[in-house]
Amino acid sequence: MPRFGLIGCPLQGSRSPRLFTAAYNGKYAYDLLEEADFEVAWNRFLSEDYRAINVTAPFKQLAYERVLASGGAIDGPVLRIGATNLIVKTPEGLSAHNSDFSGVILSVAEGYFPGVVAACYREFGSRAHIKVHQFVRQNLRELFPDAPQALVVGCGGAGRAAAVAAAEMGFETALMNRTPEKAQAFADGLPEYGFLCVPFSDLKASLRECDLVIWTIPEPIPALDTLCADDFAGENPGGWPDKLLVEASYKNPSFTGSYLAMVENGGARYIPGTRWHLFQAAAGYSLMTGEPCDLEALAKA
Repeated sequence: MPRFGLIGCPLQGSRSPRLFTAAYNGKYAYDLLEEADFEVAWNRFLSEDYRAINVTAPFKQLAYERVLASGGAIDGPVLRIGATNLIVKTPEGLSAHNSDFSGVILSVAEGYFPGVVAACYREFGSRAHIKVHQFVRQNLRELFPDAPQALVVGCGGAGRAAAVAAAEMGFETALMNRTPEKAQAFADGLPEYGFLCVPFSDLKASLRECDLVIWTIPEPIPALDTLCADDFAGENPGGWPDKLLVEASYKNPSFTGSYLAMVENGGARYIPGTRWHLFQAAAGYSLMTGEPCDLEALAKA
């Protein structure tokens, strides 16, 4: 029986084993390969009977580099993001993917096209995340009188995945990072997307101008205290589509309590990190096993 697992450090409190068990009703084993030394974790994956692994911090870029050096297959988004969180062993060698990318697209799809994600999973099974991406690219522009704009806040691994996902969906995408040089270097490496880098001092103005906010900073920051509900109003208050705020963190979200109330009072729709986590798991587990997961059971877990 093939095995699956997660490498990273630390892994204490990881939800992944419970989610994987729910997704396949306990059919497969899912292990936590917690090692402070990437080499040790990587060699365990290569030498033992694991069919596929997830990769979490701080090893996503290292894993990408290893697959690249091995001559393995690199999914298109992985090349642009420069990090992988999912590696599959195939007869042709290793194959690297990034399900954070898919998680963003499915989260945005749920926000703008309620019901489309579940419908695609019912009809297309393990290829559902691809079909959702195609659907959003084909239909997003019809929702907006002008080209839709996205703001991605944070330029770590999740932020880079979010930026590529937003651009691939058809958003004109701005990048904002507390270290602006990091955002600029990322944008310079992907000129085909036309990323605009904006300083953190422009947070309030940038929030007001965009249709989609993807917040990937892993903890609350003082700048949130400078904002108000009006900053989260869309261009058509009370109409459709709402401004969307998608958050990456599910362990320590920034938008809770008064901050979440501010977003909702402004009229924006908030999609929590738990949904992003659910959708990246759904897309990733299908890539790992080649089988559709039970999305309903996964959501309940």
